[in-house]
Amino acid sequence: MGSEAIVAARLQDMLEARGVSRRSFMKLCGAVAAAAGLGQIAAPQVALALEKSVIGAKEGKLYPVIWIEGASCTGCTESFAQVDTPDPATVVLEMISLNYSETLSAAAGWSMEEAKEQTIKAGNYILVYEGAVLEGWGGHALRVADKPGTEHLIEAAEHANAVVALGSCAVNGGWMGAHPNSAGALGVQAFLQKNGIEVPVINVPGCPANPEWLVAVLVDVVMMNKLPELDSMNRPTVIFGQTIHDNCERRGHFENGEFVYEIGSKEEELGYCLYPLGCRGPQTYADCSVTLWNHGRSWCVKSGAPCIGCCEANPANPGQNWVEVNTPFRNRHRDLRVGPLVFQPGTVALGITALLGAALVVHSFGMKKTGRTDGGAPFEKIRRWDEKNPDKAIGKYEDIDAVIAEVQRDRELEAKNKAVQAERKEAAKVSGAKAQADAKALDEIAQARIAQRNAEQAAAAKESADVEGGQE
Repeated sequence: MGSEAIVAARLQDMLEARGVSRRSFMKLCGAVAAAAGLGQIAAPQVALALEKSVIGAKEGKLYPVIWIEGASCTGCTESFAQVDTPDPATVVLEMISLNYSETLSAAAGWSMEEAKEQTIKAGNYILVYEGAVLEGWGGHALRVADKPGTEHLIEAAEHANAVVALGSCAVNGGWMGAHPNSAGALGVQAFLQKNGIEVPVINVPGCPANPEWLVAVLVDVVMMNKLPELDSMNRPTVIFGQTIHDNCERRGHFENGEFVYEIGSKEEELGYCLYPLGCRGPQTYADCSVTLWNHGRSWCVKSGAPCIGCCEANPANPGQNWVEVNTPFRNRHRDLRVGPLVFQPGTVALGITALLGAALVVHSFGMKKTGRTDGGAPFEKIRRWDEKNPDKAIGKYEDIDAVIAEVQRDRELEAKNKAVQAERKEAAKVSGAKAQADAKALDEIAQARIAQRNAEQAAAAKESADVEGGQE
């Protein structure tokens, strides 16, 4: 019997001992392949890899994993651990050796910390970090085992093959990073970059993250021995490559303009689009509507709740966390914040509208007071078409010929007035030129007289000087 057949036989014995049939196991392999973005056709390769991995568990060859809790509610751990027995995820968990987890480990205290230190020293492990990283008070905002939580992360991340930032809190601070962020919360990737630790970081946002997303990442690393394809925010593209809106089951209602505006309405009963109720599906990237939750039974929008965008998390900026960006959840627009002031965009729009309205009222009163509105705006007495085609006139006139004659007289008078104004401008121009020439001539005469008077005064002064000299 070949080695692969021996491995398969030994795995079958293990599965039967756990009440899992070969058929159920192959279904698991297909689900794992789909979760990893490989497609159902890859199920046999997944089965072989899992068989070797599980058999390796009995021979001490499980892939080590350290799972550290930061500032979190352990929601992502609960999401991953809430499984039935025997559930396919139970078999998947046997792909790894969970050497350290504050929530799931049976051990506690120093013995568990010692297991973590031994795993770090041995190397070749994956670090799963759940929750925000707290830098406040020198890292003492979160202390674990008599050390700042930041030190635990640095020690574990430095020697890890890869770090999985699980949940939106681990990606960029999440709830902890929301205003005022007094504990200095931020994401794993940003923290490691600040501290010069170069290690691959896989961001898996969500509050909580879907358990199948972590399974897909572990399958890539453990089975394929490679990191999944990541986008610009280090998220697996197979999971976060499209928006919720792209695959939403209510997308057709959105395209038809059929919306729910009030919970409990007839539109809600008909399953119309929840966009007016604050659904963040068009801006949130995740495959919730494809993977689903609770063993593929449902997801937020299917259950009647608008998407609150819990997968929105910019790892480079804790301020752009899903709580800060999307609250209040039931409003169409997020809150705006200027210092201590918090307000809705609609409030700004209303204020600007009121200001413009007040300005128009003041302007109208000013126009009235200055008499610029007396008589109203001038209107033409007859349409040009009616004037040229009186027999096909559109307007109503008592005597169209008299109106036409009056309009022509007005035009002639206007032409005469324009001619008179033109003559006056020309006369003023000529008069101005003449006045300018006269002024110039007068100026020249004045200058000549001044020069003559100066000369006479100089001659008189000289003559007086000569007379006085002769007397001496």
